[in-house]
Amino acid sequence: MIRRDVLQGLGALAVWPGLARADEGAPFSEAMLHDLAREVASRPYAKRPLVPQAWRDLTYDQYRAIRYDTSRAFWAETDTTLEFDLFPPGLYFPHSVEVNMVEDGVARRVPFDMSLYEKHEIVPDDLPVDDRLGYSGVRLRAEIARPGFFQEYAVFQGASYFRVIPRDMVYGLSARGLTVNTAAPEGEEFPDFTRFWVEKPAPGARLHRIHALMESPSVTGMYHFTLDPYGPSADVDVRCTLWPRTDLENAGIAPLTSMFYFDAKNRDRFNDFRSAVHDSNGLTIHNGNGEMLWRPLGNPRTLQVSSFVDDGPRGFGLAQRARRYSDFHDLEAQYHRRPSVWITPGEDWGRGAVTLVEIPTDKEIFDNIVAYWRPRVPLAAGSEHAFSYRMSWTGEIPGQKPVASVLETRIGRGFPHDLRQVVTVDFAPHPAVPEDLDELVIYVNSNRLETSDGLVQRNPETGGARLAFSFDPGEVDVAEMRAQLFHEGRAVTEVWLYKWTA
Repeated sequence: MIRRDVLQGLGALAVWPGLARADEGAPFSEAMLHDLAREVASRPYAKRPLVPQAWRDLTYDQYRAIRYDTSRAFWAETDTTLEFDLFPPGLYFPHSVEVNMVEDGVARRVPFDMSLYEKHEIVPDDLPVDDRLGYSGVRLRAEIARPGFFQEYAVFQGASYFRVIPRDMVYGLSARGLTVNTAAPEGEEFPDFTRFWVEKPAPGARLHRIHALMESPSVTGMYHFTLDPYGPSADVDVRCTLWPRTDLENAGIAPLTSMFYFDAKNRDRFNDFRSAVHDSNGLTIHNGNGEMLWRPLGNPRTLQVSSFVDDGPRGFGLAQRARRYSDFHDLEAQYHRRPSVWITPGEDWGRGAVTLVEIPTDKEIFDNIVAYWRPRVPLAAGSEHAFSYRMSWTGEIPGQKPVASVLETRIGRGFPHDLRQVVTVDFAPHPAVPEDLDELVIYVNSNRLETSDGLVQRNPETGGARLAFSFDPGEVDVAEMRAQLFHEGRAVTEVWLYKWTA
């Protein structure tokens, strides 16, 4: 999967025959949306038509040179709290999406309008234009920093991908509506958001609502997003209903997609001036048993899939815990300002597994990390399934303070000619950790490796505890490791988990 613009070009929606004219409004309600989705689910899946060849043949520079005139954003100069604009189709977006704006309980399709864009001279003059051409995605803007200034805070574009920027941060990892057969031998299916409905908020309203119809050969879905971009975290409440056409044995709920290239665990493989390169550096889980788990991300040499079996997960997410510029030394990408995302289920999700997929990559332009909830029982064809969850896009995941968090993991040889690998795990300072670190009980274990007993010292820079242990890899290719610190019989740190690969 290619990240950024290329990743987002996995498709969006097509132009639909028989659409109403833009000036023909239709009564809008969520009941109407669900009736529409059920009707679409009852029909065989139909491939969507492509936009004209001339749009698909645009070069990267030509496509980027078609820029929306933000002075003409929808609902600009009105008393509402939301403005939005639209991306053109073409290049990485060979299908278009239908966009509807909802005002006073009436939905109207937004016709394609080339005059909304400023074109550089490198853009061809003969691009075929029709009001039914459609767009490739939606960008939302709100007065986040100061009154009167509407800034971009969310984008829905490409397949079922979307991204959100919390206050004072930059775009980083992406979310999706649904994954189907991720990492499966038969290949992954990418459902598309094919139609959007953007509701005009009432004056002074804090919440923004957007709805999306999702389609693929295997499933139809209706998604409702309620966004609050104004707090310290940008929160998105998601409700979705799925109607599978086939039995979905490997469906991913609340999926997140990110990039991990390297850090101190695999620094020796990359000749790079930077200390680390990643949008996220760990998977964090609050499982049904109340344990806080931290799984550092990796860039393995072969595809790796890890499943963290659970019953009623309390939450999970992909986190960026490296927050100093000196963690990366990258003035352009600003990886230290990339957000974390925490998923909180809205109901009991029952049995299943938080699933982590790590894909080898030799470039930072690829998203090679996927995390999602996989229900234990397949979603049966012809049935209806509803899920809800809150997404918190944030610099620091809320509520994760019962034990000391993992700050950093380092792995490498202790001495040049020593074959043993040294692992250090730095924990954040926490009141649960005693001042006298000798009072701590160390737990280190591996399913295939013989590890040392471990040593705890105080890190003078962080003020927290550092756990260090070593192991001889020998002929082992893959091994699971687990470590944690205890005091008086009680866990005082997160559970540190890692899949070591030779």
